[in-house]
Amino acid sequence: MSVTSRHDPVFAAVDLGATSGRVITGRVGPDRLVLAETHRFANTPVLLPDGLRWDVLALYQGMLEGLRAAARSGPVTSVGVDTWAVDYGLLDSDGSLLGLPFHYRDERNAPVADEVTGRFGAQELYGVGGLQHLPFNTVFQLAAHRTTAQWTAARTLLLMPDLLVYWLTGTVGAEVTNASTTGLFDARSGRWSDALIGRMGLERSLFPALREPGGHAGTLLPHVAGFTGLSADTPVTTVASHDTASAVVAVPATEAGFAYVSCGTWSLAGLELDAPVLTEESRAANFTNERGVDGTVRYLRNIMGMWLLEECRRTWERDGTPAGLTDLLAAAARARPFAAVIDPDDPVFLAPGAMPSRIDAALTRTGQATPDSLGGYVRCVLESLALAHRRTLREAAALAERELRRVHLVGGGSRNELLCQWTADATGLPVTAGPAEATALGNVLLQARAHGLVGGLADMRGLVARTQELRHYTPQGDSAPWDRAADRLAVRV
Repeated sequence: MSVTSRHDPVFAAVDLGATSGRVITGRVGPDRLVLAETHRFANTPVLLPDGLRWDVLALYQGMLEGLRAAARSGPVTSVGVDTWAVDYGLLDSDGSLLGLPFHYRDERNAPVADEVTGRFGAQELYGVGGLQHLPFNTVFQLAAHRTTAQWTAARTLLLMPDLLVYWLTGTVGAEVTNASTTGLFDARSGRWSDALIGRMGLERSLFPALREPGGHAGTLLPHVAGFTGLSADTPVTTVASHDTASAVVAVPATEAGFAYVSCGTWSLAGLELDAPVLTEESRAANFTNERGVDGTVRYLRNIMGMWLLEECRRTWERDGTPAGLTDLLAAAARARPFAAVIDPDDPVFLAPGAMPSRIDAALTRTGQATPDSLGGYVRCVLESLALAHRRTLREAAALAERELRRVHLVGGGSRNELLCQWTADATGLPVTAGPAEATALGNVLLQARAHGLVGGLADMRGLVARTQELRHYTPQGDSAPWDRAADRLAVRV
């Protein structure tokens, strides 16, 4: 563990996830990188008559409260904002937000996604954006939004982190790692695809100028500085505003041949490449090419991650059944191995609510017995995720013609020892787990680099490897049971 100095520069990372938000301060110095959480707040969607929405005003207030707490701990050198991808707000000609942004799990998306794909062709869409086909990609959400009165009044589209930066600074822009998740970003050129935007019937003026990570977005507006207690000249630094892109920055890889799994609500499993893979084989395998830092490509697939377990827990607790994570994991360790497996990416698991019942239905549909205990459900989820990590990383390596030597599992899932060990067992590769706070670390490191305190990706990752707590897992036992489970799953799905 590194020792901080009160003279180390302090960077405030606003990190908003699908279930909670927090503001974290990071102190950076030579061989020092230490985080402290100043404020955490819930991110609770709101179901309105017209759909599922994000309560972005509550998120903004939570962010301001967190920055005020950060200011109380001492001078803040810079602020950076990251969030999840694909969702957006629309501004009118006065710069005012037109309603609460839609949630990517809203039911409006799936039928429109099919219609747009049918009209343009999956090959054409992939050839431009290089994105995994997901019903909530921004391009599909926009097609659903175009029939509304809000759309008629819209003059500017801001993805979620860009919206919050706009409210902090009054400046408008689109950070590239998040822009690359829209389906309207050209994966080859790294620019907006004017041709596809036009063919979709969208106004090019809706899409702001692109910003690269490490740039200067502006300084705090007077009322923001007044509320938070931060200096009015505090810069807001453009970080890798897609939370996975920030997390990949903090992957503590010190050698070639690494894969990563950024595991939280989603498991984002893949490789870091120098160029996109836009082959028909890649499209058919449903891999995405998203922008990383310094022109890199995050070649990955979204896997339904710890969402499955957390939705099970919410259901059990709502029904009055104690569902503490420690007890559930202990019960899972005792449960019978490979009693049941599911495909985490089955669309039936996307919506919230009643997850155990949906797992039961999927197992029944594939001729498997349903679990007879809570531990059995948890084991089913974790073994299925480990198998999904195995399948995805092996396919990514084959499609990108890479040899894998190690898996780095970062994010909240890195605290789950069963998942880490089973990912090592399933893949047959050593797993380095941690840091758990990879997204916040990546956010802080990019701010620090913009202020001349660290160098490039190798430098930042080396600092993470030297200063953060990491755990190492080696494959154990016979791989044959994993092979059989993978074969069984492949047949059934």
